[in-house]
Amino acid sequence: MRKELIWKWLFFFVGLAVMSLGVSMVIKGKALGTGSWDVLHIALFENVGLTIGSWSVITGFVIVGSTSLLLKEWPKLATWLNMILCGPFIDFYSWILPDSTGIFFDVFYFLMGILVLGVGCGLYISPRLGAGPRDTLMMIFAKKFRGSIGRARLAMEALIALIGGLLGGPIGAGTLIIALCTGYVVQMSLPFFEKMLAKKLDNKDQDKDFSHKNLAKEL
Repeated sequence: MRKELIWKWLFFFVGLAVMSLGVSMVIKGKALGTGSWDVLHIALFENVGLTIGSWSVITGFVIVGSTSLLLKEWPKLATWLNMILCGPFIDFYSWILPDSTGIFFDVFYFLMGILVLGVGCGLYISPRLGAGPRDTLMMIFAKKFRGSIGRARLAMEALIALIGGLLGGPIGAGTLIIALCTGYVVQMSLPFFEKMLAKKLDNKDQDKDFSHKNLAKEL
């Protein structure tokens, strides 16, 4: 049991760190547009103050409260940790990563950020300790409308991007690309990390294909 918990929490925390790195990379290449949530966070940062990471935490609190009412249950510990830790991670990476010096680096940051973000998301979800606020909301969308993870994320991010754009956030072609691609990167990476974790735990029951319906039951 102790070995299982250690591996699960290791996957979770490393996944959060990797996902946050991806978010920060996309923000660094924001000339192309950022992810929908970051459009909102940056708009709030520029209009109100604080930091982008701080707004990530604040919006996370709002989402946790809303999803708790919808699911009629208290969020898991992992959901709270996701909400609290991602903001500081994003601010830290944004501080240490060098600024872009031109369109080449904007494109590099942007494309690599999408890949790193999606992979990190799949990694932290794989132990099924509880998804983060935004991914829980994504799963609710997928379950409610009986669609795929990719489509659910697209619909959710389109709505948030619209709100952030109206507030003056850096919306662009890249925002649409992220909305279209990130959910599918998660959908492809999640089964890989589930199988990797199952091998670490010698757990044959966990070594199975990804199903968003099964995952939704565990959120």
